[in-house]
Amino acid sequence: MNIFETIEKRKSIRKYKNIKVDLKYIMAILEYAILAPSAGNVQEWRFIVIDDNKIKEKLAKAAYNQDFIKEAPYVIAVCADEEEIYNAYGKRGKERYMYMDCSFAAANILLVAAALDLGTCVVAAFDDSEVSKILGLPESIKPIFLIPIGYADEDPIRPERKSLASLVFYNQYGKKLK
Repeated sequence: MNIFETIEKRKSIRKYKNIKVDLKYIMAILEYAILAPSAGNVQEWRFIVIDDNKIKEKLAKAAYNQDFIKEAPYVIAVCADEEEIYNAYGKRGKERYMYMDCSFAAANILLVAAALDLGTCVVAAFDDSEVSKILGLPESIKPIFLIPIGYADEDPIRPERKSLASLVFYNQYGKKLK
């Protein structure tokens, strides 16, 4: 499967089969996650691999009862070392770069999982302090995303996308690309 097919195949999955995913696939996914770009190559991302059902249940509750989180065989918590990026880039690193960097790593997670025929969904709606407590995160480590991973038990219809012509401009905002 080439990158174009992988991008087209990726969808947000909220129903998972009760089939264990081999940990070697999760580790392979993370090997590619850390190849993502990061500001100044700081690589402030941190990943927590979760398969404990009690922890997944608590995370689902902390994510405003998004129960599909606990149904996935694994959840990867994508976190950022706020202190590390702040030391490199100050306020801008903490307010912008750490979110960008973790987003790039998360995108790699989603795409590699799709290439391995695994379903994922990015979850960013959660109580940060509760997730930090559940995962035992030190003060400087901030949770950014929860990504459930497993074999999809659904094939959702892709939501309609806006037209490219309505989103792309030429040289200045508002000037249409010819």
